[in-house]
Amino acid sequence: MSDRDRLFAAGDAPATPFEFSRDVVRVFPDMIERSVPGYRLLLELTPLMVARAVQPDSRIYDLGCSLGAATLAARRAVQAKGVEIIAIDSAPEMVGRCRQIMAEDNSRIPVEVIEGDACSLPIENASVVLMYFTLQFIAREQRDALMARIAAGLRPGGVLLLAEKLAFESPEQQDWLDTHHHEFKRAQGYSDLEIARKRQALENVLVPETRAAHHQRLRQAGFDQVIDWFQCFNFAAMAAIKRD
Repeated sequence: MSDRDRLFAAGDAPATPFEFSRDVVRVFPDMIERSVPGYRLLLELTPLMVARAVQPDSRIYDLGCSLGAATLAARRAVQAKGVEIIAIDSAPEMVGRCRQIMAEDNSRIPVEVIEGDACSLPIENASVVLMYFTLQFIAREQRDALMARIAAGLRPGGVLLLAEKLAFESPEQQDWLDTHHHEFKRAQGYSDLEIARKRQALENVLVPETRAAHHQRLRQAGFDQVIDWFQCFNFAAMAAIKRD
């Protein structure tokens, strides 16, 4: 059980740039569920896709695993033999706690949790790659190469499940979605001050892109099909499939 997220509730000084610190790790499950509409449903649907896509004697990768919620969702879906999961995150506090969570889980599917940069991790013999709200924190100039490496490291028939906060070209649409996202957070108990301070902290740290930009990058990386399968306000997920 995580603590209640109150990290942005007080203080007159401008919020410092967001980072995955020890304090964030302590409240992270509460923070993401109260900040990302549809997050719980996204995790509930993940095993359905993993179970169909995972191949025997292959790997599942979770890039930017945080505390391993998506890793656990994938782990519990695996029925194929010889599957191992590689989870990576760059935040030491996240990695330490994720390792504890995996050790406490009773699944027999092996999971290796690595501290490191997803952009430099070799992707090999993969049938499923998960990236849930990770790409938005990676520098734009590194995103194309990362997607290309994922596509190259996937087996034929392999799938990348990518979830991201989206930007929208229409200012009116962007404003409508931002407004309703903020209303969602108010309904979760966040104050206007907390919403404003967190938004300030994430500015230039979380950099979203349009759906079209994601589709173009995935196609250029070598994926044959890109399917939009989930959206809740300005948060969306897509499946990028490598042809058999």
